[in-house]
Amino acid sequence: MNRLEQRLHDNRCNGRPSLALFITAGYPAPGTTVDLVLALEHAGADVVEIGMPFSDPMADGPMIQRSSAVALSHGITIPWIFETVARIRKRSSLPLVLMGYVNPIMRYGSAQFFRDAASAGVDGVILPEVPLEEWTPFGELVGSQGLSGILLAAPTTTPDRVAAIDEASTGFLYAVSSTGVTGGSANETSLEYVRALKSLVRKNPVLVGFGISHPDQAAAYSREADGVVIGSALLRELEAGKGLGEIGGWAGGIRRAMDAAKGAKLTAN
Repeated sequence: MNRLEQRLHDNRCNGRPSLALFITAGYPAPGTTVDLVLALEHAGADVVEIGMPFSDPMADGPMIQRSSAVALSHGITIPWIFETVARIRKRSSLPLVLMGYVNPIMRYGSAQFFRDAASAGVDGVILPEVPLEEWTPFGELVGSQGLSGILLAAPTTTPDRVAAIDEASTGFLYAVSSTGVTGGSANETSLEYVRALKSLVRKNPVLVGFGISHPDQAAAYSREADGVVIGSALLRELEAGKGLGEIGGWAGGIRRAMDAAKGAKLTAN
């Protein structure tokens, strides 16, 4: 098991829901990324997803689009992201996942990208535009470097396809709470879908993302799944100019609500 797989496995065994928080590399400013990741870890994050900014993020809503545009204006590149991950690794063993689109990876060189990601200290990757039918060549590259390859399932995904996605995924299965882009609104219908999906998944922990923004929502999904992914809501806090202490307090509130929902003992990571 790599760091990601071990953390989520341990959490599931201990009845502790997993909290994954998404940030965009280099947002709100390049100099903030390392300290932001460390602040989120201190607040109780189990995983930090680092978004690789891209000019055409088709799965992302307005907030992540804005953060990507700002990061790109700062000159954020894949080599910069790898250097930043390596800096984080000198200070933390927190699982780190890169999330992004295929075009920059192919331009970088797919095989070299995954080698360099592993060398920097990345634990997993999410490529939201790559469907199951096109995953195999990426999955082979990911697996050869000891990385987790995390695939997504949506409310429109059939039971047979959920089973196939579960089999192809490593690390966790990313359950998209609703159709559409990030930053929408999760609801009771989404909870019913997550209950149904969880019953179909045999291999991986299930983390739910897209539209979760408040502690009560995180708590509700933690009762049905193995954890949650929160991105746009965190980026909105950053966009509002919140400092690291305030961000840590916000993330800590999410953490406490999730632990209370599962009856887990709150511990510092």
